[in-house]
Amino acid sequence: MSTTVKGIAASPGISIAKAFRLENPELTVERTSVTDTGAEILRFEKAVAQSESELEVIKEHARQELGEDKAEIFAAHLLVLSDPELLNPIKDKITTEQVNAEYALNEVAAMFVNMFESMDNEYMKERAADIRDVTKRVLAHLLGVTIANPSMISEEVIVIAVDLTPSDTAQLNRQYVKGFTTDIGGRTSHSAIMARSLEIPAVVGTQAVTANIENGVLVIVDGLDGKVIVNPTEDVVKQYEDKGVEYEAQKAEWAKLVNEKTVSADGYYVELAANIGTPDDVKGVIENGGEGVGLYRTEFLYMGRDALPTEEEQFDAYKTVLERMEGKPVVVRTLDIGGDKELSYLDLPKEMNPFLGFRAIRLCLEMQDMFRTQLRALLRASVHGNLKIMFPMIATLDEFRQAKAILVEEKEKLQAEDIKVFDNIEVGMMVEIPSSAVIADLFAKEADFFSIGTNDLIQYTLAADRMNERVSYLYQPYNPAILRLIKKVIDAAHKEGKWVGMCGEMAGDEIAIPILLALGLDEFSMSATSILKARSQICHLSKAEMEQHVEAILSMSTTEEVVSLVKSHL
Repeated sequence: MSTTVKGIAASPGISIAKAFRLENPELTVERTSVTDTGAEILRFEKAVAQSESELEVIKEHARQELGEDKAEIFAAHLLVLSDPELLNPIKDKITTEQVNAEYALNEVAAMFVNMFESMDNEYMKERAADIRDVTKRVLAHLLGVTIANPSMISEEVIVIAVDLTPSDTAQLNRQYVKGFTTDIGGRTSHSAIMARSLEIPAVVGTQAVTANIENGVLVIVDGLDGKVIVNPTEDVVKQYEDKGVEYEAQKAEWAKLVNEKTVSADGYYVELAANIGTPDDVKGVIENGGEGVGLYRTEFLYMGRDALPTEEEQFDAYKTVLERMEGKPVVVRTLDIGGDKELSYLDLPKEMNPFLGFRAIRLCLEMQDMFRTQLRALLRASVHGNLKIMFPMIATLDEFRQAKAILVEEKEKLQAEDIKVFDNIEVGMMVEIPSSAVIADLFAKEADFFSIGTNDLIQYTLAADRMNERVSYLYQPYNPAILRLIKKVIDAAHKEGKWVGMCGEMAGDEIAIPILLALGLDEFSMSATSILKARSQICHLSKAEMEQHVEAILSMSTTEEVVSLVKSHL
């Protein structure tokens, strides 16, 4: 009998194939006493070394198949395996309690996993997944058990799993794995991000898919609507085959727009840019017709390593991106660490509310040596392309003025050293704190541009942690309060002849796009794979027509009313 399981659409597309349950053997651990603790520690170290060797291979495979940024996940896994904060407690437990390595590893790993999972923070929960993935590999070696190897799949299948670890996903062979679905996970989980890179349909967070699907049954994964159909009838298979063909045809139509400008039906031009994390991401920007980089998240240069990147390392990365973009604008956000992104080697204090704490520009203004190194690297790279610099998490004019002053100081120092710097770099700021949106008219006199970071602006305005499932209903991009703040920011900038971009998830949202076009947003920055779809949508919209509805949209009482009005005029 045919059944449908609902989940989260994590990677778009339609796939139809037999189910392949990816199940790892039960790793049962018992506590046993050991007398030779030295030999037990050596056994543990051998298992760690074997795991390191495997991860190096997986990392290289990920680098070749998925790109440098995805390979960084495994660089982070290798760091976990060499982290004394994890390894030493395990060895101490073996010695002091005279227990077997499996038991010591399991106990210490469980403690770390529980600690990270208890945090209402998606990034920290991902760290728990990393620790679980890494320690499971070591444990399998200690127990002499073979972990399932997805790279050995040799027929067309849809992978069914409770979850896919980063190392599982990195080993998927896209020739045979046509899609996957999991019980747990979300759009921001490693497996979902990798699925989008592999361009295979995925539905995650179903909660029950493994309970409903046996090996070998026919399965449809609908990565467009977040559905998994088990044992579909012939009619349903035909229906989804047609839907898949339609989607591929739609993608082919979008692809025709790769070298086109983004112009509305009534001739209004906007810029569609991409958000990137590493120089390797530029390839995707170009392939998808990006007109610039609207957000270069530089924190990826600082993560997955055990020391700060040098000025030279940073210069090389920024120079590479600027050169590859061949004169198209590249907006670089200075270091945005803190909140949900930690650096182990900085030893920052633990905070009760890190999202509202010592992070981003606040951290950089205090740790100025680190900040100045980044600014020097950026300034030196500026002669290699069209660089724009923006500061994150600006709450007050004083912060913005301080950051700009430090930038000017470093520019003058470089010029005194006869190092070339581009003379007219635009310097802007993220608008992601309600205070900066409210006084956007004051900031607009001093900033060259604004980039609205809606992910944080929404959670700060509605006082709702977007990673907390209990208040996720308050993550409302179309809430009238958010839309009014966005209008205030755009109007303030335009009054001073400045431009406004948006680099949050909202910029690529099909309901938000008509509203943002009507409000006069100048630049939309999104994931590279969303650009062509957004361009197609904008090309069929009339800005003048949407402008007629702005007053009505801003006077709506609820998110639902806004969505209803927009849908009726799309």
